[in-house]
Amino acid sequence: MSLEKISAQIKAHGDKIPPVELWDPEYCGEMDLQIKSNGDWFYAGTIFKRTTLVKLLSSVLKKEGNDYFLVTPVEKIKISVEDAPFVLTQWYWQDENKTTMIVSNNVGDEFVLDAEHPITQNAAGEIYVTVRRNLVAKLHRNVYYQWIGLAKETKTDKGTELIFTSANCQFSLGVV
Repeated sequence: MSLEKISAQIKAHGDKIPPVELWDPEYCGEMDLQIKSNGDWFYAGTIFKRTTLVKLLSSVLKKEGNDYFLVTPVEKIKISVEDAPFVLTQWYWQDENKTTMIVSNNVGDEFVLDAEHPITQNAAGEIYVTVRRNLVAKLHRNVYYQWIGLAKETKTDKGTELIFTSANCQFSLGVV
């Protein structure tokens, strides 16, 4: 399977994120495509320089168990992801009252940080945000330090946590 063929199949769906969760095509094997932990995409050891291609391919990314696949209506190809497929790189307040935070990742997905897009932490304390379906973005260090500055120390059942609010949801950056 070539990148050109996959791209042509994806482009047939326009600019919307395709409904890959509804597609269950036959498995077609693996591709030498890797997403590094910093969000860089590599094909056969060469970094992707075309951001539009990365954005296009990311729109058909699907996670099943611990494995990642590029999925079209007729093909399913396994790829390698070092950590998370995305990196959360930017944020801003949607309103003057600072009640709703908009976040975006390295491929341009933009969404509200809310109950549908929560923060999670792994056992090592690394922070992730759900982007779509069961795909997550790892929190970039710069964003983490910015959020530390706006979080408030709050006593909880877990101890004293750094917490901030967006879209009427409280999010913890961890125990202090």
